[in-house]
Amino acid sequence: MEAIIISLAVGYFLGAIPFGFLIAKAHGICIFQVGSGNPGATNVLRILGKKAGYSVFLLDAFKGCVAVYCGTFFNAPYLTLLGALLGHSFSFFTHFKGGKGVATLIGGFAFLIPVPLILGLIVWLSVFMLTHYVSLASIIFVITLPCFNFLCNETSVQQKHAFPLMAFAGIVVWLHRTNLKRLWSSKEHHF
Repeated sequence: MEAIIISLAVGYFLGAIPFGFLIAKAHGICIFQVGSGNPGATNVLRILGKKAGYSVFLLDAFKGCVAVYCGTFFNAPYLTLLGALLGHSFSFFTHFKGGKGVATLIGGFAFLIPVPLILGLIVWLSVFMLTHYVSLASIIFVITLPCFNFLCNETSVQQKHAFPLMAFAGIVVWLHRTNLKRLWSSKEHHF
């Protein structure tokens, strides 16, 4: 139980570092008050351009990498990644507001499931190129990862990753619930 609490706590504090908010603030902008109001890389990219947006993406992904690395010391990389996702999405530094966590998960998945991740990113890019909706591409990306896990890995590895990947997919879809409503009503922001 102690290892579980420590793993989640370490992940949460890493994930809670609000890079999108900090970079926007350095430009004199409160990212919560412009664009979609989201502190993630997509909104920062829309508002401040490529350099700031890509920086936020890389830093948010780095949080996921570090969380998984720390989790290996407790033999609980998925727990620290879960903590990082929760910290990113509900950061105490920003009054429990945050992003959707996709970049943070990508950083963690790069260590945990690199081949399924590459296939998932190809799906993400394909959906984005066809629709120009980042949210839809992200939702389909996380939903397809468990499928690619089964296609690419041996049975023992499949079983190890199956439940965490499905849980993360459920969380990310839930975090995108307002985007889904906007997609349904054709009011979602194109990129």
